[in-house]
Amino acid sequence: MKKDIHPNYRDVVFWDLSSDFKFITRSTIDTSETITWEDGKTYPVYKVEVSSQSHPFYTGKNVLVDTAGRVDKFRKRYGQK
Repeated sequence: MKKDIHPNYRDVVFWDLSSDFKFITRSTIDTSETITWEDGKTYPVYKVEVSSQSHPFYTGKNVLVDTAGRVDKFRKRYGQK
């Protein structure tokens, strides 16, 4: 392999903010934040809004995930009068 052309492939913690679920997987994503995992090691962390723990398709619950007020904005503009 040529040097310095491949992205850094490493362990990264993905943190689902809506369900406070964290998991480790390998990724090339660049992050500026780190977190100390249960094993005492420090890993880069990437925050996501939806994962398999909070997505309605996987949970079977019809939960409306609204992190930026989009649903209220839609209802105010078009809806429920």
